Amino acid sequence: MQVLAISDVIVEALYGPALREIARDVEFVVSCGDLPSAYLEYIVTMLDKPLYYVMGNHGTRGGVTAVPEGCINLDGRIVNHNGLLLAGLDGSMRYNDAPLYQYTENQMRWKIFSLERKMWLNRLRYGRFLDVLVTHSPPFGIHDASDLPHQGFKSFLGLIDRYRPDYLLHGHTHVYDNRAVRQSVRGHTLIINTYGYKFINVEVKS
Repeated sequence: MQVLAISDVIVEALYGPALREIARDVEFVVSCGDLPSAYLEYIVTMLDKPLYYVMGNHGTRGGVTAVPEGCINLDGRIVNHNGLLLAGLDGSMRYNDAPLYQYTENQMRWKIFSLERKMWLNRLRYGRFLDVLVTHSPPFGIHDASDLPHQGFKSFLGLIDRYRPDYLLHGHTHVYDNRAVRQSVRGHTLIINTYGYKFINVEVKS
């Protein structure tokens, strides 16, 4: 199935009537954070397809704190979308004293811990833990930067090594050069930076 993944910056081509043609084959939409609620609400209304999201770290800027109506928050949850198992983890590394959607490494480990029971239930029910992990931040050392605000989580590395999702979709890392690496592989998992937007074809396992 085809997925439209978005994050971090409004794309004018998606914020108009052309969206229906551009995304005509999309099964659902994933937002990896730092996008205004109005933008998400426009996309879900125009496409009339499910939109799953996690919040980014800029939770008090641009109306991002408002819950986007008609959209589904993935943070800390696992959702079965027509046989595709999706989970989400919001936010970034904590880098200041206003930590809305910002976490220390230990805090993110606790968020992951809360998902583990649900992933083991998936394993019992479906024979696998997870298909797609949606995050705002990237894993440590993959598509991230050396400064703390844009550093990825080390705990994401252990998560993907142990639970082997097919995909990790993230935002947070802005892309200003078309030569920048936006896709990487770690073990079983394809890691994709969705800055702006990306169309991704995912396979539903039986």
